[in-house]
Amino acid sequence: MRSILMMAAAGVMMGMAHGVALAEDTPDCSNSVTQMDMNICSQQDFETADVALNAQYKKTRAGLQQIDADLEGDMKGAEKALLAGQRGWIAYRDGECEAEGFQVRGGSMEPMLVSGCKATMTRLRTKELKELAEGPGN
Repeated sequence: MRSILMMAAAGVMMGMAHGVALAEDTPDCSNSVTQMDMNICSQQDFETADVALNAQYKKTRAGLQQIDADLEGDMKGAEKALLAGQRGWIAYRDGECEAEGFQVRGGSMEPMLVSGCKATMTRLRTKELKELAEGPGN
């Protein structure tokens, strides 16, 4: 019985320690001080931008599918063009941002530069996709 109580107490202590570790792993991105925090915040910024990009991509794709539905035969291809463009853009973004990281290759700032570049480029692409979905003159 005593060993069961000790095991239970150890489990509670481990759970509490895990909770503290999780709290420490989530930095205050409005006041990042350490490079590790800046790297984490930059990655979170990119992830937020990527979620917005994916949402806009779905809207833009739906709009281009509608364009294709209204066209005849060999005039179709709006959705296919978007897909090719998006795939090319992702390769370009990732390569461009990896190259930017080489400014501090191997240093603790590298992840922040790469993620920051990806976040910036992703927000710009989201804007482009929104403009594409809205059509000319909007």
